[in-house]
Amino acid sequence: MTVLPFVRAVAGLAAGILLYIWLPDQYWLPAVLAVVGSVLIGWLLVRNAFRQAGVVLGVALTGLLMALGWGVTWLHTARNDADNLIHLSDTLRAYEGVVTAQPEERAKTYRVELAVTQGRWGPTADWQPLSGRVIVYLDKTAGILPRYGEVWLVNGAPRLVDPPFNPGEFDYKTYLSRRNIYHQQYLRPWQRRVLGVDPPNRLTATAIRVNQWADSVLTRQIGTRAEYGIVNAMILGVRDDLDSDQYRAYATAGAVHILSVSGLHVGILFFVLTWLIGITAGKRDDRVWLIVLQLAVLWFYALITGFSLPVLRSAAMFSMLLLAKALQRRAPTGHSLSVALFFMLLYDPYALFSAGLQLSSLAVLGIGMWQSPLYQSLTFRYEWANKLWQITAVALVAQLVTFPLGVYYFHQFPTYFLLANPVVMVLSMALLPLAMATLAFSWMPYLNDALGWGVQKTAWLLNEAVSWTGQLPGAAWDNLWLSPVELVLIYAIILLGATLLLSRNQNWLWPLSATTLVLVVLMLVSDTDQLGQRRLAVHFLPHRTAVSVTTGKRSRLLTDLDTTDQRSYDFYLKNTFGSWGIANPEWVDIRHASLNSADKPAVVYRRDYSLLVWQGRSVLLVNRLSDYHRWRLPAVVDYLIIRRNALRDWNQLTNRVVARHIIFDDSSRTPLTDQLLADAKKRHIACHSVRQMGAYVSEF
Repeated sequence: MTVLPFVRAVAGLAAGILLYIWLPDQYWLPAVLAVVGSVLIGWLLVRNAFRQAGVVLGVALTGLLMALGWGVTWLHTARNDADNLIHLSDTLRAYEGVVTAQPEERAKTYRVELAVTQGRWGPTADWQPLSGRVIVYLDKTAGILPRYGEVWLVNGAPRLVDPPFNPGEFDYKTYLSRRNIYHQQYLRPWQRRVLGVDPPNRLTATAIRVNQWADSVLTRQIGTRAEYGIVNAMILGVRDDLDSDQYRAYATAGAVHILSVSGLHVGILFFVLTWLIGITAGKRDDRVWLIVLQLAVLWFYALITGFSLPVLRSAAMFSMLLLAKALQRRAPTGHSLSVALFFMLLYDPYALFSAGLQLSSLAVLGIGMWQSPLYQSLTFRYEWANKLWQITAVALVAQLVTFPLGVYYFHQFPTYFLLANPVVMVLSMALLPLAMATLAFSWMPYLNDALGWGVQKTAWLLNEAVSWTGQLPGAAWDNLWLSPVELVLIYAIILLGATLLLSRNQNWLWPLSATTLVLVVLMLVSDTDQLGQRRLAVHFLPHRTAVSVTTGKRSRLLTDLDTTDQRSYDFYLKNTFGSWGIANPEWVDIRHASLNSADKPAVVYRRDYSLLVWQGRSVLLVNRLSDYHRWRLPAVVDYLIIRRNALRDWNQLTNRVVARHIIFDDSSRTPLTDQLLADAKKRHIACHSVRQMGAYVSEF
């Protein structure tokens, strides 16, 4: 079979998956596609015209594959189950669930994934079958980290995961829904009781035990925290021991991908194993026992990661490559990748939206297509220089084909990737096999100590190299944003440019130039729009105040968020300002200082309120409405922002302030705000709550 058929099969299946995402309730669509495809296939069978079918056969197969993609996505979507928690109309009083994934330790909580099996609701409150998955955040005062397979009895009802409240904010709700998780719950220790242990999957339970054993071995052998954190992240997929500065250094150097177990790590192991076997076995590297050895190492790595999903996907793909070798079939990289992707999407259609799968697939495809021509374009006198150039060529091609998608998802480009990535790749090629050998020979005292020493020193070198690169001036371009159209245009430019260079056909220069021109025009229009923007925004920030005024590419953020709480800012607000073209808004703490300053918005700061005048609009932030301090504003304000439970009854505003727009931030208690909103509806008072309606944005 040639490359093209399975590439078409993956494209047809992916189109069907997208069709379900866009039109999940149009059940007639897959039926029509299946019928049309079947009729065309039947017609070709009757006429015995498959050899001359051409376009007709392609249309028929594409229709059937799209129907298949729509159908498997429907089957894989938990909300289509009649007994799913999302369809429950009554208040859930209690439910029983089992821990279905290895719990994660956070700063103040344990993050646990529960699969619901039954619940109590309704007038009789009897136990009834119930399905669904819930992300539970358990207070750490509960004691030790929960275990996979624990059966819990939980009091109370989970709530739906919140949608993004701010422009550009990461859509955590959609991310979880693609894992069939629609609910979350914060638990106190007294709200749950462990009934027993009943692992839903014995193989996964074994993998988690192996993962914990590997963690104990590496902890004992490495010792130092910084190096252990890197090894723990690369080998076991646990990043709890990485501090924020360490993670930021890897992100700046363009090496953050090495910190998440993924297809890259499987690929490194595959490459090193193939190289080692090539040295020992010569050209007879297709013997069965050698292939079995490679498969054993790859799947042992998958086992010690706790069967991490990205590793499982990549292990399956490389297993297909090895099986093809065992059958004496030298399949092109694109064909093997297409086969692997086809079966992955059949198993989990929502994997299509995984950034990790997209990046790793592009990297594998790009390296398979372009690494060899690039490597052969230069030849060096010394063998070590050729090997270094080979690794550099891999890094160059991988970065070229993945950087647009990386910028689209992570809004950052590492300036010195060409300097850092070859070093990271070389050290990773040493670190991964050394760590695997440390685990494999953990029963041999002296050899294990020597291997552990090697792992620790290699991890130290890796940390030092990344840290040094990250400290160079201009180490990363931040605040980069691409629209979906710009992303497609950049990939079109890469593809057209590569075709032009490889074919040396000047006819490709015209479409390349036209595509580049369109991209430049779109980016100039976007930049011009950002320079002319004027807006006031009241952002959603849990239990905090966040108000920004933006002029062009400058913004001031008035907030009571602690400057040390970078995590909250990054999650809720960073993407908002980034999408507006603002890298670093001026941060003003409204709790401690007056906001008056030359050439900036005029502000009157009082204990009970702050009055901001900007762009001819007045903005009043009310902190307190007390009968003992009967302050009054003589003029109508444009925007009244209620914070810190200042308003408890609408009558408190009578003869005190009149506002054209009333906004509640999230610093007030939610039940109080909800009650005030209900009263406002009865009184016909127009107001906005960022908790219920999302961020309030006013364009000037």
